[in-house]
Amino acid sequence: MRALPPLPGLRAFEAAARNLSFKAAAAELGVTPTAISHQIRSLERYCGQPLFRREPRPMSLTWAGEQLFPVVRDSLDLFSETLSAIRSGAATGRLRITTTNAFAARWLVPRLPSWRESHPGLRLDIIGTDVVLNLRSGETDVAIRYARDRPADATSVELFRDTFRVVACPSLVGKAKKPLAPRDLARFPLIEAEWPPSAIGAPNWRHWETTARKLGHDVPSLAGAAGLSFREELHAIEAVLAGQGVAICSDVMVGPELRDGKLRQLSDITLPGYGFYVAYRADHPKVRSIRTFLAWAQAVA
Repeated sequence: MRALPPLPGLRAFEAAARNLSFKAAAAELGVTPTAISHQIRSLERYCGQPLFRREPRPMSLTWAGEQLFPVVRDSLDLFSETLSAIRSGAATGRLRITTTNAFAARWLVPRLPSWRESHPGLRLDIIGTDVVLNLRSGETDVAIRYARDRPADATSVELFRDTFRVVACPSLVGKAKKPLAPRDLARFPLIEAEWPPSAIGAPNWRHWETTARKLGHDVPSLAGAAGLSFREELHAIEAVLAGQGVAICSDVMVGPELRDGKLRQLSDITLPGYGFYVAYRADHPKVRSIRTFLAWAQAVA
């Protein structure tokens, strides 16, 4: 038989941990703050250690509370979603999807109408972040990661890989389709999207220079000539689309603009990118919903 604490204590803990307030948890559950305090102290006795730091203010979770909170939250969410599906007879629920800000804005969000049409009962919460979240922590259900190699800490499926191309707006460089020689690029303002120092072989101007020289081209110093540099990839793309300069961009991020002529590829010299991986826990309680999302992503990819 499973040794579990009473459900009211778990509900009280989840509400208090989410709100970081006994008073707010009490209002949400329709009980008194004293009742919330008693239920949580009972749960703490069961766990053998405190779950909250009550002083100094504001209240916060202890290490034990941080470990317990995502497990209890996900379990209560699953109970609620499953009961809702049973009552309505439809597939319902919610998935938290994290991915980079650029991928969310440039690839995922434009395709969400297709998701809503095919899976109207399964809600997606899209969280844009460039931080690699720990799937075991419960902060997210699915992570679409951008990495050179397959993530080692989760079950993952590669959707596709990108290629980096030198692109610019025709209003800046003209509409002619003939590729430009590397030395010709120095005539235009250059835009750089920053990469972390740990990114080996990052597809930036310095890497592009090296590749072009290995192919026998006469290449001026382009990396040092970039007049605009952006930490956020989305900002670099917006600057290129506004005609402010030439940049090296992912063909996944600017694919629509390359196809409709809003951007022009200026060189046949390209750089390899990374893979986009759908990563998740194989033992996740929502694994059936996750696989539904994965199948959809593979279809639209």
